This record gives sequence, structure tokens and C-alpha cells, in this order.
Amino acid sequence: MKPFEIVDTPIETQKYTDYVLHVGAGAVTVFTGHVREWTHGVRTLYLAYEAYVPMAEKKLEQIGAEMEEKWPGVKVAIAHRIGEMHISDIAVVIAVSSPHRKAAYEANEYAIERIKEIVPIWKKEIWEDGEEWIGGQKKYPEKGSVE
Repeated sequence: MKPFEIVDTPIETQKYTDYVLHVGAGAVTVFTGHVREWTHGVRTLYLAYEAYVPMAEKKLEQIGAEMEEKWPGVKVAIAHRIGEMHISDIAVVIAVSSPHRKAAYEANEYAIERIKEIVPIWKKEIWEDGEEWIGGQKKYPEKGSVE
């Protein structure tokens, strides 16, 4: 297992948790991002993720380095899955350990925001009535609107 990786198989969260856990860790936070069925009234059937894997893994590693600089003592592992994923599948896992809980929470939230900002991963949403490659900002129909 690499601490910063793109995978094309189901994510096993425990191995990332085990990687960051050490005797100096007083807290471990594990964030998992899942495929949800409904977003702003639009039903998703499944998602397809693609990535430029070598660059994506370098960017994940960069995020880990940023976290270690901002929160000294944290240990980080991040994995993002690519390929077709169905409702409730795990798309991303971020495991962070630190001596104290506040840093673990803050660093974990920082990681998911940075992933969305700088990691070259693209998501295609497939709905009941269409599909679209999604950038950072998806404009879903307003709740209750008629098309």
C-alpha cells in the first residue's frame, strides 16, 4: 500500500487507518466520501471517475506534505478510487493521526478541500435522464423547478 494512491478497486479503509496509527497518536480521524443517490433532487444511478494517475498521486502526496507542515505530528494516508462506482461505494478515504484530536479533524477537512482544488480527478455523473462530466461546480435544477 502506498500512503497516497489512486486505486481502481474497492477501498479498504482499515489499511489506511492502520498505516497512520502509531504510539504517538492520540487521535485518528477517517473520512470516507461515498456515492450518494440524491443530489438537489437529481437521482444519481452511478458515477465514473477518471484521473491522470501519476500527477494525481503526486498531488495527493503534496497535500500530505502541506498537512504535515500545518499540523506538525500528523501522519496521513489518502486514497481515491477511479472507475465506475455505485450508490454507497467509497470514492475517497483520508486517514489522519495526530497527538491531539483538533489537529486530526482540521487536517482531515483540509485534505478533502485540497483534493477538490488541485488533484486531477474527473467525475462523470450518470442520472436517470442523462449524464455529465462534473467540474468543481455543478448546477443542479432548483428544488421544485419544472423543466
